[in-house]
Amino acid sequence: MFPYRDDNPNIMTPFVVYGLIAVTALAWLVLQGAGTQPALVSSVCRLGLIPGEVLGRIPAETVVPLGPGVGCRVGGDGSWLTVLTSMFMHGSWFHIIGNMWFLWVFGDNVEDSMGHVRFLFFYLVCGLLAAVAQVAIQPSSPVPMVGASGAISGVMGGYLVLYPRVRVHMLVFFGFIFTVAVPAYVVLLYWAFLQLVGGLPMLSGASEGGGVAFMAHLGGFVAGVALIKLFARPELVAAHRRATRPVVPGYHDRLRW
Repeated sequence: MFPYRDDNPNIMTPFVVYGLIAVTALAWLVLQGAGTQPALVSSVCRLGLIPGEVLGRIPAETVVPLGPGVGCRVGGDGSWLTVLTSMFMHGSWFHIIGNMWFLWVFGDNVEDSMGHVRFLFFYLVCGLLAAVAQVAIQPSSPVPMVGASGAISGVMGGYLVLYPRVRVHMLVFFGFIFTVAVPAYVVLLYWAFLQLVGGLPMLSGASEGGGVAFMAHLGGFVAGVALIKLFARPELVAAHRRATRPVVPGYHDRLRW
């Protein structure tokens, strides 16, 4: 299932969502060569978060293969700044387009709930906590972690708390393509369940997750659920309820502060 829109109009222009998409796209094009080599591997190795490197658990000059004929030379002291830079790096066109699409669908209304500056901090804090969750589970991993999905998972967790019954329109691929509209909580809890299932082998150390940072996704999602009420402003949430009442009747009274 792939969400393509929701029945949740904006009450303000989501400038931070636009800005995050623009900066991430610019990083993809300029720093990562739009996915071409050697820029892609170089950027992932230099700016991706490598848990074992930042914690000093990898011997110097360790070579980590990333694909046929390419790899990272890691080890020694890694920079904690990569916790931030890794949020703006991606591994493929599909990776960046998928992440930015989810930010586009769910981020604007979360920005509505707290304003521009608070939303930027919320996004970055969720991304930071997502990275901490991944590092805590695999502290010796030599594999670079890149992508905005940890921070966006936090946005999705916040959306679940604020707008659980808003209809989200989905593309469903089941041999053929059809569309369906379901409450947001169905989409978001199903997504969180998939991350949990995917991450279970990582908890036992049996898997690196197939290149997917499942624990970062879960960590970001939980952070978003836990932090949304600290960041959201009740007067903006109330304004959003009034603005959306004719469009999405029935769910407003279920929101409590």
